[in-house]
Amino acid sequence: MEGWLKESGAVGLDDLELANFQVTGRGIRSLQYYKEGERVLSIPCGVLWTVEHAYADPLLGPALRSTQPPLTVEDTLATYILFVRSRKSGYNGLRSHVTALPTSYSSSIFFTENELEVCAGTSLYTITKQLKRQIEEDYVGLVARIFGKYQDLFPLDKFTVEDYKWALSTVWSRGMDFALPDGNSIRLLAPFADMLNHSSEVKQCHVYDASSGSLSVLAGKDYKAGDQVFINYGPLPNNRLLRLYGFVLSSNPNDSYDIVLSTHPTAPFWEQKQKLWISAGLDSTCTISLTLTDPLPNNVLRYLRIQRLDESDLSVIQVDATNGIINESNEVEVLQSLVDSFCGLLENFGTQLGILEEQLAASVHPPGGNAWAAAHVSLGEQRVLKLARKRAEDLLAAAESGPAVYATRTRFATLEPIFRAAFDYGLVYPWRALAAFTPEKVFSDLIEAVLGAIYIDTNGDLKAYIAILRRFGVLERVETSLKNNVQIRLPKEEVGRLAGNKKVRYHVWIEDVDDQLMKELVDAGQEKLVLGKEGTGNRIDVETAAAEEAIGRLGAHEAQYSDLQNA
Repeated sequence: MEGWLKESGAVGLDDLELANFQVTGRGIRSLQYYKEGERVLSIPCGVLWTVEHAYADPLLGPALRSTQPPLTVEDTLATYILFVRSRKSGYNGLRSHVTALPTSYSSSIFFTENELEVCAGTSLYTITKQLKRQIEEDYVGLVARIFGKYQDLFPLDKFTVEDYKWALSTVWSRGMDFALPDGNSIRLLAPFADMLNHSSEVKQCHVYDASSGSLSVLAGKDYKAGDQVFINYGPLPNNRLLRLYGFVLSSNPNDSYDIVLSTHPTAPFWEQKQKLWISAGLDSTCTISLTLTDPLPNNVLRYLRIQRLDESDLSVIQVDATNGIINESNEVEVLQSLVDSFCGLLENFGTQLGILEEQLAASVHPPGGNAWAAAHVSLGEQRVLKLARKRAEDLLAAAESGPAVYATRTRFATLEPIFRAAFDYGLVYPWRALAAFTPEKVFSDLIEAVLGAIYIDTNGDLKAYIAILRRFGVLERVETSLKNNVQIRLPKEEVGRLAGNKKVRYHVWIEDVDDQLMKELVDAGQEKLVLGKEGTGNRIDVETAAAEEAIGRLGAHEAQYSDLQNA
């Protein structure tokens, strides 16, 4: 295969080799040093597997063109691969690539029933069952539409349903998708480059040149001789990795659960609700991903708020209102339905989370095997759903306890990832996020009351104060900030310090009273530093945002504040 590729114009093969690695299996090893961003490999257009090349083939092309409606991209590429594999002569270059392909795959459609049952209750379980049925039906359709009509090209003993499943898995696991400048897309298989394994630790580094039609692979990080070279398939959850590529990642941070929200057209007030869904960027049927970092996206709540509107609400509701609480009864109904749904979904898993964790720790499922991989899919989805249920339970408790508590908890749920990133890893205190948070005064009153009571009950014992502050988590944050030398000065203080003898003025106004959209302008002497900065409708938040941007303009702590704003 390498000789054919070199003759065809491939570049970089002399400094790479195919090799077997302990964890990933077969992959590509570097024979020299590569600096991140340096070109590692280039595969020319003429040797790529594409739909265009399949249609241009003098033997296969006429059969494909006569089949109407046309085959899907996946079926065209799968047919092309099987056609080349079946030829006894010709196609020497492409056949050398087919010979190098795996003879079997470990994607979920090849699991035994017992192996698949390990992930019963997951989306992978359901989709795999559906895929197996769909593949059988599609194969029957292919036999009727093309294989059976041109048996001289497609001998049925070499185009069985098992052959078709193998070819489809080849396309799924080795195909690369790229967006084209004209708005279309292309799926291709690149010989040799398709041997590159996935790593989330490298940057996206494979690119398609639409003008030349060639594929290039760049170094996603620095490599030394002997290292395995990787590409990044993208931030994929284990359920998708196992279904398409046949592997999983332990403790995958991209694990997710896709929840399907649907309303039948015969439901009351469906047309009015459909208009609201569309205006909100949704539809009557939506698939929304719940993730470890955002287990209950606002779009889930927004969809269900619209779904549960009654006639009186519909007569006065505006689409923007669905982005927040509409009324207490609607919100409680939405959140209770979510809690019930998440409980039901979790109960349907074949093996519950705690038992699954014990089984994996005890190696009940041999590490690296199909059942082990299925267990990790179930583990990831259950963790996401448990987080989603906890978030819904917290919001429900807040909604039932009153609007002030609910509003605060909702804001905290949105800002929590920023707080955690800033407190755990940041070099700048998250003043902007805290300004946007603005918890109701009742919370600070509660803390003040608790501290006052401790002072009275202990006669001002500092040890008791330290204990309660540590329990609240305050001391931990203070210690981390001191250890990491965190910049804790208020942004407005920093602007004043940097402005020196210049007077700093903040001009804040409401641009749209209905939406409470506020903008600001900061002056330091005669120099206008910030123009048109939007805020949340909270004056402190707007001024803090202005001050942070002013600090960047003045050239101080620019990197730290930029990191915070992008957290």
